[in-house]
Amino acid sequence: MNTKAVTEHRASATSVGTPPIAAHVHPAHSSLTVKRGFDVVGSTLGVIVLAPVLMLIALAIRIDSPGPVLFRQRRAGRDGRAFKMIKFRSMIDGAENQRAALAHLNEADGIFKIRRDPRVTRVGRILRRYSLDELPQLVNVLLGDMSLVGPRPLPLDEDRRIEGRHRRRLELRPGITGPWQLLGPTLVPLSEMVDLDNRYIAEWSLWTDIRILLATIPHIVGRRGI
Repeated sequence: MNTKAVTEHRASATSVGTPPIAAHVHPAHSSLTVKRGFDVVGSTLGVIVLAPVLMLIALAIRIDSPGPVLFRQRRAGRDGRAFKMIKFRSMIDGAENQRAALAHLNEADGIFKIRRDPRVTRVGRILRRYSLDELPQLVNVLLGDMSLVGPRPLPLDEDRRIEGRHRRRLELRPGITGPWQLLGPTLVPLSEMVDLDNRYIAEWSLWTDIRILLATIPHIVGRRGI
């Protein structure tokens, strides 16, 4: 999806996270079961196949900068339940404590995002470029906190800005990737991101998840990971 598509989403949204005009349909229990089965199989295979890569990344982080290999942050999960999302640490240790001081550099609307964040480490820049920092979230998928594909997992302070019917985006588990990831480096405003999530839920199918997973690969390989 390109910048023009983002603009089209902006034009169609009249408030934060305006859902599609079509009537909202809750995902059926059978559909959720199929989605969960797909997640378990996919994440299990992912952990097994990528185990050597995960170990090399952990070693590189340990050598590059002081601090833990993994970064954990509370995010809003399905039905608003908080969980600890796991990522490879791509910033200096204690980066969260510097966020307020860097607020003036924020480039996104409604969420905190800086393209050239000064807190990012040397290894972290590579990890983020190819979205490799997201790989530990395969464990979150196995634990049932996340899905391979789904709405964007927001930090709790950003999630609290979404109210009312717009919280339908939380009817599915948040995903490692999703429609928002396919926008590449575009800094999507919160209102448009919520709209994308609601459209995804309204139109969900297993084939949709497969298509998004397949489409995510060229975006990452093309150095458009975020």
